[in-house]
Amino acid sequence: MTVQQKKDKNRELSFYTHNYEHLADELKKLDLLIQLRAVAFRLKTQVMQKTAASQHVYISHEEVDRLLSQNDPFVADHPDLQKIRNQREILQNEINTRVNTTIEHGMSLALPRLARLFGLSPFELQTVIICLAPELHRKYDKLYAYLQDDITRKKPSVDLVLDLLCETEVDRWRARTIFSGHAPLFRAGILHMTDDPQNPSGSSDLARFLKLDPRILNFFLGNNSIDTHLVGIAQGYNPPSTMDHVLVDPLIKTELLNLARHHFSAQKAVKKRLVFYFHGPYGVGKRDLALGICGQLNCPMLYLDIDLLLAHGSDVETLLRPAFREGLLLQAALYLGNTDVLLKEDDKAKSFFKKLAKVVEEYGWLTFLAGEKPWSPGGIFVHTVFHAVKLPVPDVPLRVMAWEKALKNQIADTGKEFAAQLANEFCLTPGQICDAAEFAQNYRASKKGQDEITLSDLYTACRNQSNQKLSELAVKIEPRYSWEDIILPEDKVAQLKEICSQVKHRYRVFGEWGFDQKLSHGKGLSVLFSGPPGTGKTMAAEVIAHELQLDLYKIDLSGVVSKYIGETEKNLSKIFQEAETSNAILFFDEADALFGKRTEVSDAHDRYANIETSYLLQKMEEYEGMVILATNIRENMDEAFTRRIRFIIEFPFPDEPSRSKIWQSHFPKEAPLGDEIDYEFLSKQFQVAGGNIKNIVLNAAFLAAENGGIIGMEHILHGTKREYEKIGKLWDEKNLYKPKSIAQHNSNQIPLNKLGGLRGL
Repeated sequence: MTVQQKKDKNRELSFYTHNYEHLADELKKLDLLIQLRAVAFRLKTQVMQKTAASQHVYISHEEVDRLLSQNDPFVADHPDLQKIRNQREILQNEINTRVNTTIEHGMSLALPRLARLFGLSPFELQTVIICLAPELHRKYDKLYAYLQDDITRKKPSVDLVLDLLCETEVDRWRARTIFSGHAPLFRAGILHMTDDPQNPSGSSDLARFLKLDPRILNFFLGNNSIDTHLVGIAQGYNPPSTMDHVLVDPLIKTELLNLARHHFSAQKAVKKRLVFYFHGPYGVGKRDLALGICGQLNCPMLYLDIDLLLAHGSDVETLLRPAFREGLLLQAALYLGNTDVLLKEDDKAKSFFKKLAKVVEEYGWLTFLAGEKPWSPGGIFVHTVFHAVKLPVPDVPLRVMAWEKALKNQIADTGKEFAAQLANEFCLTPGQICDAAEFAQNYRASKKGQDEITLSDLYTACRNQSNQKLSELAVKIEPRYSWEDIILPEDKVAQLKEICSQVKHRYRVFGEWGFDQKLSHGKGLSVLFSGPPGTGKTMAAEVIAHELQLDLYKIDLSGVVSKYIGETEKNLSKIFQEAETSNAILFFDEADALFGKRTEVSDAHDRYANIETSYLLQKMEEYEGMVILATNIRENMDEAFTRRIRFIIEFPFPDEPSRSKIWQSHFPKEAPLGDEIDYEFLSKQFQVAGGNIKNIVLNAAFLAAENGGIIGMEHILHGTKREYEKIGKLWDEKNLYKPKSIAQHNSNQIPLNKLGGLRGL
């Protein structure tokens, strides 16, 4: 079958096989319009020939008479004109029939689709075809110059369009409205109007040229490349067919998908624009959820970054319109990320969202807004269905899935085991988990080359991904102590291990066993360490942090408590807010200064002090992380706090055997120790706490470094004397050490009288 036979066969079937075939027919119809106008133009030319010789010198009397004549040859009932009109009408009917049949067969044609998307009238669509023609064939440059009687005017002008499409002068006047700046063709950026370069300032609007937007030309040609104005700002996505990749609460996924399907169902006659606002922390899956919904609706998604949009420098609306127009052309949903940069109570933000709402009403159909903070439109999106959804950090099962996916190609055998452990201890979003896995891989590569990453690497990566802003409000402590370093009675150590166990098995109790449903608040783990100074409270906090491999932040009370009313509450609010995403342990040392007893109100100061205490109690109950409080005097703590604390551990003053262990534990293996050090004597003779022993040992080490290089009893005794002076205890000569035998002395030991710093002992 020849090409012509195929064309004839398609015409018999009365539908277009592709878009280009329809465009070809539309150009044939345009050729008839041009032919009609050309015949009329020739009739006018015959009238004008009498004055042609003098036309370039002055305007003749005959031309004035012709211009004022009501007998326009274009509308005259000339046989040639009528014949062309009949041909055009026949072709128009054929085109209409074939277009309708093509659409009934489920096929899409660019011109009808453009008209439907932007609500264009037949006249407006024909105007678009006139502007499209020169972009498809250069012959129209000459034809338009011929019709405008000017070789320089090769592009269609407003006047030429009116001449081609209007039969009467009244029709021309009525049609002028479609060429205003607020008309659909120009508001949507389908056409652009430019001045006549030969006379840019003196010509009327009729003489201005019309140009088809390059993106619309690409649309007609089947090229769906993104608008050049949006390159670097917007990005298109083809979503997957399932929502399996969306690690969001299944209930939230189902509810949103049901809402979207119901909203766009065929049964609904009136379809308002639908706007979703997803808010939640970074990496929680906002974009993945939007992509999943788009996949179920069988449409692509266009991602637009608000940060980049604002950085572009142009008027926001000039980019919003092309973006939403792109969404219409691609039948894609629009996703606007990072809207947090605009969630402020200022005029700029309100102006942006008003412009956005206006563009959504005109060109949007499904729009996703995304940010980290909750936000209410406050009557801005009044003509749309606005639905805000909070996306929380997923629970442990979803985090396990995220870890397994992130570690799938990195850890062979222990990936699932690591995934369960990390998901339980670190409350991270899927995005943070993915970043943590990549960080761990790079961290391991920088340390050990290509070796497989370890659990320790992953813990480091998790801490790196956790919120680090607490360091601006608290002091970060690097935990260095382990179980071997802390000297406490066995039952106290057992309690500390129970605390760690509660962190490790939190999800099993609250999640799997359902205790979460029984508690509306108080799910966090609060611990109180009480006891005399130096008994190991801070060390115990470090041991717990080291065991759990969590960051430890010591709250500096000087930066929290303020004499100004309300400032303390603000500081506390910031601390607990940042702690929510820090995956860290909060450590309040000398907590009785902040958690002290409430008193009877005798003046305004008492009232506000009690408000601070009550506010702190409220934040403690709301916080679901781990808080350790340390106090030297438990009786100073408000009973409301102690009643709600899960663990209270009394740190006793160390007895003699405990002090002996503490003395030994404070000397590192690398330290050069003299053979005569008598731990039994030290523990029996000096009744000091572990904190004091730490200071003594450190001072003795520095003294030995200066005076011999080996730490001996004389250095320790000197350090003890200095510590006694510091804490106000009386130094007794009985404290001097008398060795049991000379053999106990190291032969290299420097005599006491040779140590200048030890004279007088």
